[in-house]
Amino acid sequence: MNKTPNKQLLHLVIGGELEDLEGVEFKDLDKVDIVGVFPNYAAAYDVWKQKAQMSVDNANMRYFIVHMHRLMDPDEPEQSEE
Repeated sequence: MNKTPNKQLLHLVIGGELEDLEGVEFKDLDKVDIVGVFPNYAAAYDVWKQKAQMSVDNANMRYFIVHMHRLMDPDEPEQSEE
């Protein structure tokens, strides 16, 4: 069976202290933690979870996974990321 490899689905993990817990506006853009770019959701999730657990004592600190592949190719049909 000829199986093609999964398409690379880039994800960015970033975090920082928020102005308000109801929104997603960072308090200080100079202090945003740009953790890195990852080849798939699973890898990004592992790092996101680790960073979120490290910042649990700061209620205003949040980390996010940005689906870069959706921004880079918005016309591409949705693929399962898991």
